Amino acid sequence: MDAIEIVDYDPRWPLLFEEEAKRLRAVLDPSQIIGLEHFGSTAIPGLAAKPIIDILIAVRSLAVAQATVIEALQNLDYVFWADNPKTDRMFFVRGMPPFGSKRSHHVHFTEPTGEMWHRLAFRDYLRAHPEEGEAYERLKRRLAAEPRTDREAYTEAKSAFVEGVMRRATK
Repeated sequence: MDAIEIVDYDPRWPLLFEEEAKRLRAVLDPSQIIGLEHFGSTAIPGLAAKPIIDILIAVRSLAVAQATVIEALQNLDYVFWADNPKTDRMFFVRGMPPFGSKRSHHVHFTEPTGEMWHRLAFRDYLRAHPEEGEAYERLKRRLAAEPRTDREAYTEAKSAFVEGVMRRATK
């Protein structure tokens, strides 16, 4: 069971990102990395979140990344989601249930033209508009309080809010 848990903001999250980014940079080809960003709710100061550090990496070529990064991240205890139906990205989880540990990190690879990279606008908008972040936090807490372990349904339930923020962020 992989329950959805929302916790209060932890001021250690940026440091945890920096530590993991350093580990990732040590095993990845720097000539392929265009950007490496802390994103998701743990990247927004003061915002409650699932206690999972999301890392977004833009690469020059997703095809090259698919051929080179899977083993490197597996050596850092990440599990690769090979069956991801979204072909414009790669997704890795560290602490993957049901293998006895709790999720701690997600790493997403995409190209800079990919939809995931454009989602940085959501993070940046919430950083600049704390009132929107508060509304997002209320929504997440309400959704997490419902009995659900389906992460996709939880994400889908937030989609209208996210889309509204994205429209405002990219005007």
